[in-house]
Amino acid sequence: MRTATITRKTAETEISVQINLDGTGVYENQTGVGFFDHMLDQLSRHSLIDITVHARGDLHIDDHHTVEDTGIAIGQALTQALGDKKGIRRYGHFALAMDDTQVACALDLSARPYLVWNCDMPTQKIGSFDTELVREFFQALSTNGGITLHIDRVHGINSHHIAEAAFKSVARALRMAVEVDPRMAGALPSTKGAL
Repeated sequence: MRTATITRKTAETEISVQINLDGTGVYENQTGVGFFDHMLDQLSRHSLIDITVHARGDLHIDDHHTVEDTGIAIGQALTQALGDKKGIRRYGHFALAMDDTQVACALDLSARPYLVWNCDMPTQKIGSFDTELVREFFQALSTNGGITLHIDRVHGINSHHIAEAAFKSVARALRMAVEVDPRMAGALPSTKGAL
């Protein structure tokens, strides 16, 4: 089983994450940040990665530490669950349409973290949620998951749709990348001999 459990405790947050790369998209996400929970649910459902997140953070200050530290913990869990990465497809991409919005994602589970973010939001808030935190989450996920991650808004005028399309497109690209390729026969998807 390609699973992982990560516990992260700082002066600002206490987070536990469980993932199963070979799941069916079952989720239980409780961070205290309603919109973020909704986005994590999308990440799980559309990647088919089972994700459980329980987080307590300093929400009396703002949502920043909770969102960022959750990204760190999920990234670490992905790295642990992928192990040596033998047999995986490694690359993933998806262009996702949602009403007025299209967001495209391309990623590489390369162990070389890099985020390209061309997904600005037209508003600063979605309800009470700061839209800049969407980028912060993906920066933390990329850095701690060793993911080269490109997220591009092709078009869109509604911030909720743009954020949700970003999470769903990343989810679909992750689903492709973590999948075991039967033609790889357990080989490492690299000519370097290491990822």
